[in-house]
Amino acid sequence: MFRVFGRIGLLSFGGPAAQISMMHEDLVVRHKWLSEQQFLGALSFCMLLPGPEAMQLATYAGWRLRGVPGGLMAGLLFVLPGAFVILALALGYAYYGQLPLVQALFLGVKAAVVVIVLQALLNLARRALVGRQSWVLAVLGFAAMFFLSVPFPLIIGAAAMWGYLASRGQVNRPSPTTPVPLAATLRTATLWGALWGAPIVVAWALGAAFLTDLALFFSKLALVTFGGAYAVLAYMTETVVATKGWLSTAQMIDALGLAETTPGPLILVTEFVGLLAGFAQGGPGQAVLAGALTLWVTFTPCFLWIFTGAPYIERLLERPRLKGALAGISAAVVGVIANLSVWFALHVLFKRVQQTRFGPVPDLTSFSPLSLVMMMIAGVFLLGLRQSMLRVLAGMVLFAGAIYGLR
Repeated sequence: MFRVFGRIGLLSFGGPAAQISMMHEDLVVRHKWLSEQQFLGALSFCMLLPGPEAMQLATYAGWRLRGVPGGLMAGLLFVLPGAFVILALALGYAYYGQLPLVQALFLGVKAAVVVIVLQALLNLARRALVGRQSWVLAVLGFAAMFFLSVPFPLIIGAAAMWGYLASRGQVNRPSPTTPVPLAATLRTATLWGALWGAPIVVAWALGAAFLTDLALFFSKLALVTFGGAYAVLAYMTETVVATKGWLSTAQMIDALGLAETTPGPLILVTEFVGLLAGFAQGGPGQAVLAGALTLWVTFTPCFLWIFTGAPYIERLLERPRLKGALAGISAAVVGVIANLSVWFALHVLFKRVQQTRFGPVPDLTSFSPLSLVMMMIAGVFLLGLRQSMLRVLAGMVLFAGAIYGLR
């Protein structure tokens, strides 16, 4: 198990689709540790949960094979390789990110990130927008976030309620599974809930205001991360940049670009944000502490959801209203990611973007033709020629470096 899940963790590039495909090959086809039905049922369950579904699927597979120790090992091996890479990248960026050459290279990263988010939007839209109702939810989600700055948790809650109510009248199918003792479930939930909150309480007790604020925000983010990391990036960016002032807009886009180059779930971008915010507050020591705390409050909830809910998978999947709520969330998330695409594109194409009462408005005189050209090149290779994400990112960095060298 250690060898198999370690390999998955080290090679889990390319986002959740590639990661889930790799797990299917190893766990179902090659080793036959899970049946096709068990794998698909677990995947459906993980998609109902907030947080990175691929990491939670690995945790469930480990739990299914060897209980809680197996789940811990599988989940940690999926996250830790990428976490160590993010640590190195973030500290390097904190020290050298403001150098002119580095900033020039990151222009290529920014252009690629806009196209990568667009690609994620198109992939999700093909799956989630299957009828008029889903299109309406997507448009409303975009308008609410882009023009009205409605908080992401409120959009998710409204979409889930819409989907739940739209599924009225469908009958639950009886589940053949053996009932799970309620006391065992409560013990598991209490233990992992206490582990989740313990470092927050310690930070508060020690009077570490910044760390407490950081942990509370990313804990709240962990509760609403439906639809993958792209869905909450706009909400996270607005809070981290505009409300908290921990990072700049350019740093946030760079963080996403670097997180795309690492193995593991994309939500590891939260660690990058925590590290940069901590570095700005108190140097490398504070950065490592903030990054570790961010990792803890981002991924401990994943173990809570899996270890508490895994025994109930078959029952939960028989409830059509729950599936309806998930469908509503998925549709709204399409609109939210569309908002993120436009927001990133505006900040890459224009050097000055003003936030108004009804959304961001660019200063047309600050338009960057070079950024547009680089975005078009990234789009050709990523969307047209279907090149891998890592290859496109590397190519755009080299292209940006060549332009810098010619100036």
